[in-house]
Amino acid sequence: MKLNLVPARAGTTWVKLGMRTFFKQPLALAGLFFMFMAVMTIASLVPYLGPLLSMVLLPAATLGLMAATREAADGRFPLPIVLLAAFRAGRQQTRAMLVLGGLYALGFLGVLGLSWLVDGGGFARVYLGAAPTRELMQEPDFQAAMWVFIGLHLPLSLLFWHAPALVHWHGLPPLKSLFFSLVACLRNFRAFVVFGLTWLALLILAVASVTLAGALLGNPLVSNILFPLLLLMTAMFFTSLYFTFRATFEPPP
Repeated sequence: MKLNLVPARAGTTWVKLGMRTFFKQPLALAGLFFMFMAVMTIASLVPYLGPLLSMVLLPAATLGLMAATREAADGRFPLPIVLLAAFRAGRQQTRAMLVLGGLYALGFLGVLGLSWLVDGGGFARVYLGAAPTRELMQEPDFQAAMWVFIGLHLPLSLLFWHAPALVHWHGLPPLKSLFFSLVACLRNFRAFVVFGLTWLALLILAVASVTLAGALLGNPLVSNILFPLLLLMTAMFFTSLYFTFRATFEPPP
């Protein structure tokens, strides 16, 4: 397994490839993304253990979307069964993926727990689904807890960015996959910054365009397309994840 160093401009290339591949199979990839969302939502509704279960399944579910992108990029139609790719590669890799999911759940709970210490759990409860109030969101402790969560979640995301793909396609054990994922993200940090900023710019452009169109047409119903548009952009974002992995490491077998 070879780690590739890429220029900063690769970040925009990943975004372009993700969008181009999405539009090759828009119905299939959008449908698989909504299935991914549905599975995560249903898992989170399991009494008591729901949020923990959804976090354990997240690396495997993300790998399923990456596998679907690989199918589409190679000119094949991704079938729904591809979402289970993480669990169809043998018992050893299935166990490794579940261990990876368990590690992510522990890390996420640790980050959320640290934010709890800042404001007594206000931000954590809102993140887990409690209805926020305007007064709560304006409290300094709530905002401080939010920034603590964001700041600590970034390194957690870098640890797990490539890890599911490394476990699945390169057969690395969970801890080793976390190490190489973090190293790869840090060595190509400029490209990932450009990648993130490009998606942020596209998000701002989409929101501004829909808002402006609604104002010019004098029709507030135009804003109703904003939520579906943001969902489609999120699907394209997940599609682009495969290309960050493909460019950073040697092509998977």
